[in-house]
Amino acid sequence: MAEFLMPKLGADMTAGKLVAWRVKPGDVVSRGAIVAEVETDKGVIEVEIFSNGVIDKLLVEPGTVVPVGTPLATLREPIGAESPTERIPVPSPRVPVKDQPLAPAAPVPMNAPPRWRASPAARELARTLGIDLATVPGTGPDGAITRQDVQRATETAPPASATADRASRMRQAIAAAMTRSKREIPHYYLSTTIDLHNALTWLAQRNAARSVTERVLPGVLLLKAVALALREVPQFNALWTDGQAKPSEAIHLGVAISLRGGGLVAPAIHHTDQLSLDELMRKLTDLVNRARTGGLRSSEMADPTLTVTNLGDQGAESVFGVIYPPQVAIVGFGKIGERPWVVGGQVVPRSVLTATLSADHRVSDGHQGSLFLATVDQLLQEPDKL
Repeated sequence: MAEFLMPKLGADMTAGKLVAWRVKPGDVVSRGAIVAEVETDKGVIEVEIFSNGVIDKLLVEPGTVVPVGTPLATLREPIGAESPTERIPVPSPRVPVKDQPLAPAAPVPMNAPPRWRASPAARELARTLGIDLATVPGTGPDGAITRQDVQRATETAPPASATADRASRMRQAIAAAMTRSKREIPHYYLSTTIDLHNALTWLAQRNAARSVTERVLPGVLLLKAVALALREVPQFNALWTDGQAKPSEAIHLGVAISLRGGGLVAPAIHHTDQLSLDELMRKLTDLVNRARTGGLRSSEMADPTLTVTNLGDQGAESVFGVIYPPQVAIVGFGKIGERPWVVGGQVVPRSVLTATLSADHRVSDGHQGSLFLATVDQLLQEPDKL
């Protein structure tokens, strides 16, 4: 018998609220299946399971706040071919909802039907009204949510101040994590200015033959360059645990994403270095959409190995980030601007940006940090190799 525990969805998380189960006793689950939804200060996260088995018992009712590490369910080994249970597929992502906290969920029977079953009309109305389907009791066939159910839910929707309350909680969580980071981590900071003429010229030519929806943004080149640079200077792709740096074999870049209701999250794009630019563009777009509509997954929140923050779109010349524990570095990019630049002894206009590195002095030093930024620069000079 194995236990499924409340996961730690970020270094600053100590407890979470179980919002809804997506499984019931007797369901067969496989690694990667989404089995529950958990609310943290940073939003509602779809929680995956990382072992195979049969759900034996659900130990926690929806609406309960429990500490990290608390058993949520027990699993047993499948009986075999004669087992009466059927394997359930990994559910598709939840219907996007607005950035707002869920209304306190009343306990529901453990054998309640999945809350994401809803008619198309109900889903459309929920999107329009900003109602989370996980909070709506269904009265349709087999417990499906109808349009009338969504309309009734608006009568008990959380007050407008709820969004502000969640933003306040998120700010408090961010402040606590950043205070801990500055107190415990000996930061050092480096910056360099990168000539993006080659990269932007190559990208413009590449995008010219594509439709708008297929074009790749400059920020994707920056992410890929950082990921590949971590292969060559791996000291920055590590986590500080148990008093030492533990290198990570996989490169999972965390991407800082601002939320519409305030605050930010930094979920991971897994195996960033192995993705093509087109794949990376699609994954980035999907990640931003889900971060802002409430569909992030537990694995994306739990395992970034280095975070990238880009404030160029907001007009910042540069950004020196604060390291998010247990990571050991954070990379920042400012806006792309045109400046006079010396090329072959001539002063010419060039599109440039400032790249920064905030790093943990317990793990690396300025020499290694300079090599890392120089590697990012070199990679961007040959964009066709990204």
